[in-house]
Amino acid sequence: MPFDCSMLDVPPVHGSPRHLSRGRSVLASESATGTLASEPLRAMNIHHLELFYYVARHGGISEAVRNIPYGIQQPAVSAQIIQLEESLGVTLFNRRPFSLTAGGEKLFCFIQPFFDGLEPLADELRGGRAQQVRFGASGTVLRDHLPELAQHVRKKFPNLKLTLREGHQPQLETWLQKQELDLAVTLLEGKPPSGINSVPLLKLPLVLLLEKSCRLTSAEELWKRDKIEETLISLPPYEAIPKHFQQGLSRLGIDWFPRIEVTSLALIETYVENGYGIGLSVAIPHHKLSPKIRVLPLEGFPPVMLAALWPGKTTPLVQAFLDELQHRAQGLTN
Repeated sequence: MPFDCSMLDVPPVHGSPRHLSRGRSVLASESATGTLASEPLRAMNIHHLELFYYVARHGGISEAVRNIPYGIQQPAVSAQIIQLEESLGVTLFNRRPFSLTAGGEKLFCFIQPFFDGLEPLADELRGGRAQQVRFGASGTVLRDHLPELAQHVRKKFPNLKLTLREGHQPQLETWLQKQELDLAVTLLEGKPPSGINSVPLLKLPLVLLLEKSCRLTSAEELWKRDKIEETLISLPPYEAIPKHFQQGLSRLGIDWFPRIEVTSLALIETYVENGYGIGLSVAIPHHKLSPKIRVLPLEGFPPVMLAALWPGKTTPLVQAFLDELQHRAQGLTN
């Protein structure tokens, strides 16, 4: 888990990177090994400190590699972290399970304000962060809805810069909590985590997708069977759609579990179209399905809620996106 510096009383770092070299004397004086005091002090490698910052912030080397904003391999990060530890004479974190040592906690809390402030400073120097938004959603939303929506927002923010990440509710909520996204659109199951705001956009009814040659004419034909033999194609069970579907089946006293799990609604359509089974999806207004696919409504099953999520207070840019999302949702409903 990432470490929370608020638990330690460490003076924040201000000013230029040269101030970081002062932190080494602090670590040296408190090193349990005592090796640092006998060695001449030298400035720490700023790149090594940056890598350690990402490791500490994201709770491990593999997670750090996935979040470092440039290409670097895990062995390279490990090697440079070891060099940093050797230069300091202290172990900065335990590998398995991950946890910062006392020296690692002190170093992270010392460098965190500096590295946290780099991106906002760069945005300010480029003309202001007010023109940038990091947006997360499913592939369907990013592909079919965001381009037109962003064009409307761009009229108010002509220098709009978009950073897009594809994901579903659990991933998107994690990224929002880590301040890695400014706004997300996802199917919402339950309440969002603490600190995350939400606004409902659309209620989407559950449907079954069938290959056109399938002879079924209603879902009730399936429910009347002693055992459903057809393959169910679905999103993973932690997603809102399969959760609502299984709740509806439970009320009917029916067991039918997926044999094929995929990561997107688009993949469900692809596998249904190619005859692999029956797909579980939602009815999306104005969404065009393949002519090889038919839709069966699922009467009596609870719908899922499409919602917009964001952390903290809205900026004018995020609010512009929220306004457009709500306007577009209303247009789709009508």
